Amino acid sequence: MKTLFKFLYRKDVLILSLSLVFLTMACENPQQETSKKSEVVKVANTAPKMDLHTAILSDRIDVIEQHIKSGSDLNAKEPMAGSTPLITAAVFGKTDAAKILIDAEADLDLKNNDGSTALHVASFICRTEIVEALLAKGADKTLRNNFGATALESVSAPYDQVAGIYAQIKNDMKPLGLQIDLDYVEQTRPKVAAMLQ
Repeated sequence: MKTLFKFLYRKDVLILSLSLVFLTMACENPQQETSKKSEVVKVANTAPKMDLHTAILSDRIDVIEQHIKSGSDLNAKEPMAGSTPLITAAVFGKTDAAKILIDAEADLDLKNNDGSTALHVASFICRTEIVEALLAKGADKTLRNNFGATALESVSAPYDQVAGIYAQIKNDMKPLGLQIDLDYVEQTRPKVAAMLQ
């Protein structure tokens, strides 16, 4: 139990770090508009001006595909929390972006600064379609984060013991576009745990 609370405390620190990272990223390019398609450079070998993490957060599938075509580093970590584009997609439930990155052979098992992989994050936030896609492509279920937890262990604690963490995540990251249905998470955690067996 002591280890669980240590894990949960550190998860709070990670969440706050992620909040700052994505807030910083959102402020870096104030001129971006999600409806503008003119930002995508049509030349096959030229990366678009919008960075990959911002494209994911903005649901710009066209920009993500251009990054892939131009040979951009699909595993480039953002500097503060060390999230890869795939982890960013998992956190924010960007299923289409995650599947595109998985199919483009982004590294499934890279870890962020917290030691969590995309599978850890997708599992914890109950992004079932992303968990399925990661498992189908061979994501390693045995990897442990910096707190010693596998993806399965991150969803195995009783919900009432972690409900406060989900509520904090929801409140802290809502301004960044993160949407979490707490009832859905409570009901889905056992399903995700079964997927990870």
